[in-house]
Amino acid sequence: MKGEEEFFTFREYMKKEEDLLTASMEDYLEMVYRLSRESGFTRVNELAAALNVQPPSASKMIQKMSDQGLVDYEKYGYVVLTSKGQQMGGELLYRHQLVEEFLIILGVSKGLLEQIEKIEHTLSDHTLFFLDKLIRFLKERPGLIDDYHKFINSVKAGE
Repeated sequence: MKGEEEFFTFREYMKKEEDLLTASMEDYLEMVYRLSRESGFTRVNELAAALNVQPPSASKMIQKMSDQGLVDYEKYGYVVLTSKGQQMGGELLYRHQLVEEFLIILGVSKGLLEQIEKIEHTLSDHTLFFLDKLIRFLKERPGLIDDYHKFINSVKAGE
């Protein structure tokens, strides 16, 4: 196996990315970004409802995000993204939309949101760069996407 990369378990690969937010923190940050795009802020109850969690859980996470300099928050007040939080939230939303677009091109519809959530937290910036280029390449050649969908439909019909 000379010249090949060493293999690690998923957990070990994720440990290598020490400065990353947890998947849960990424979800919260992305949602704060989404909810505050128009008004510039959101509230814990609004965030909790959007993520289907209890307000105390959302409040704890917002406090952690505040400690990391991602949001400004005072208890029972507004949640406002810092410039760092704004930048990271935008990147997280972009990543989500990119994965969603790719899965839609593939023809995934069943459990789409669940699949996006499972995939998006594991992609590196390097991989996202190439995924973006592939999507652009395919969109500039809609005939390829149509041919692919025809192929998938013929395979489904033959099952």
